[in-house]
Amino acid sequence: MAAKVPSFNLNDGTKMPSVGLGCWMGSVGDNEEVYQMCKKAIEVGYRHFDTVSLVGNEKQVGRAIRDSGIPRNEFYVVTKLPNSHHHLVKEAFDQSLGDLNCEYIDLYLMHWPQAYPPGEPFWSQTALPPDEKPTLIDCWKDMEKLLETGKVKTLGVSNFSIKILERLLPHCTVVPAVNQIECHPCLPEHELKAYCETKNILLTAWSPLGKPGHGQEISLLSDKTVKSIADKHGADVSQVLLSWGVQRKTVVIPKTVNETRMKTNISLINLDKADMDALDQLHQQPGMHRALSRIHMPDGKVFGWTYEQLGWNMTTGGIVKSN
Repeated sequence: MAAKVPSFNLNDGTKMPSVGLGCWMGSVGDNEEVYQMCKKAIEVGYRHFDTVSLVGNEKQVGRAIRDSGIPRNEFYVVTKLPNSHHHLVKEAFDQSLGDLNCEYIDLYLMHWPQAYPPGEPFWSQTALPPDEKPTLIDCWKDMEKLLETGKVKTLGVSNFSIKILERLLPHCTVVPAVNQIECHPCLPEHELKAYCETKNILLTAWSPLGKPGHGQEISLLSDKTVKSIADKHGADVSQVLLSWGVQRKTVVIPKTVNETRMKTNISLINLDKADMDALDQLHQQPGMHRALSRIHMPDGKVFGWTYEQLGWNMTTGGIVKSN
């Protein structure tokens, strides 16, 4: 039986489940662990799966869905266009659809705004300059054409700042329905969220539980504010963080291979105004406003673009603010 979680309305009239399972395992290659993870997740009630092409996960996600015996229309499947295929949108989409083998894709995202030169690997730090073709506008125009095939229901973007969205939106025939970004109480993206709401774009949070990286010692799972709220409700800290995300009207896609944690993560709790305010303001504490992902390079770039090109404001001490 599907877990009872809210769904959010998208700007194209479709609905998106508010809690999903992230299927990126941190390595490239055919990974049987993904199949077992998705199989367990389906058994405990997950129906929303978020994966990515060219890393070997799509085949396993699709196989788990087919093997479940549950009708396809009960699932919500998200995958993404890789940076290396901004010039080959149709070909990349067809490969993803074939690997998933799940009739259609619910949501297809431009994974990052930057394009790689042909042949660059998944984790390359070599990206084309923003104005070199294919630009993100060229790429989006090709993505819009996919809707004509009937094989994808909804289009969106990922890791787009206000600056990048303002570059794209004037050229859109179809406004992105979703913007998937790193988002948690250390990086709540209040400004970006408010901006996207004015454009009827829903935020999805990747890494909604946070994840220390590059020597950072911050962990939301052991933060005293988060723990105090969890104790107050007799809940797990992950439930607090994910419920905060959903209550503020963002989709969350936590990842775990542990069946017990899967059950916990999809069991939302009701937070009161004091809880929400405390979590909204957590990033204002000294040293707390920052990204917790491992994508930031020592030279101040992310997949080949500078923070300025990405539209991210960076200050010292690893503090990150996107705009």
